[in-house]
Amino acid sequence: MASLDSISSTGAASGVSARPGVLSRLIRNKSALIGGSIVLAFLLMAVLAPVLPLADPFKSNFLAIRKPPSELYWFGTDELGRDQVTRLFYGAQASLLAGIVSVLIAVAIGLPFGLLAGWYGGWIDIVISRVTEALLACPFLILAIAFAAVLGPSLTNAMIAIGLSAVPIFIRLIRGQVMSVKAEDFVEGARAVGARDLRLMFRHVLPNTLSPIVVQSTLFMAQAIILEAALSFLGLGQQPPSPSWGQMLNVAKNFMEQAPWMSVAPGICIFLAVLGFNLLGDGLRDALDPKEN
Repeated sequence: MASLDSISSTGAASGVSARPGVLSRLIRNKSALIGGSIVLAFLLMAVLAPVLPLADPFKSNFLAIRKPPSELYWFGTDELGRDQVTRLFYGAQASLLAGIVSVLIAVAIGLPFGLLAGWYGGWIDIVISRVTEALLACPFLILAIAFAAVLGPSLTNAMIAIGLSAVPIFIRLIRGQVMSVKAEDFVEGARAVGARDLRLMFRHVLPNTLSPIVVQSTLFMAQAIILEAALSFLGLGQQPPSPSWGQMLNVAKNFMEQAPWMSVAPGICIFLAVLGFNLLGDGLRDALDPKEN
């Protein structure tokens, strides 16, 4: 048993938790710091929205319909007189929740299938790979819209649709990583001293595939935010009166000439959130790159 633990520790040395200097390299990466700061700002917006003294995001004010930006309304008001700032804060909850939950769904489903395909190979790999390739042949956005249309319009169903659409991406990623890691000497050594398949997969192989999974998950959150906004824009995501950046853009498109400010703020928020996750993901990829060790 001691030999197995020693081999496991040796193999996990290349994993996320055992890499010295990862945090320091991440801090030295200016792009990652900028991206992390942007992501943190939006997380604080989402978490503090119910705590801050903001206006009611659902309450209409028919005396302040489509007011331009001012000292009272920093980003103006919408078609029902609701403060845009308040709805942006609450809209951050929907967008970030969609990103996090959809990634969790994609990883939870993709991880076991990718692990099985990469470890066992043979007919298991053939079946899983062919199904994955068939799903990847369909454009990601079209696949998500199809899932959302079948499930019905709501934020929950949109998150499920986004997560299911990303499953093939994570299956292919994890399969490739497992096939690479299982050929390493420490895995062969653990097999030689009697480790069974489950122990090899979850104790030796899986910890050494976490780095690319973490990076891909971070980068995919940016795609999930865009996709949630697109689904909400099409009426398949967050439903009125609950605020969502995509749903705010859907309303704003009808008032581009009368109130162009209605589309500016949510559009900027989507752009900055996507930029933040992309910069953070690129920084994580550089920090976790074994060539940098």
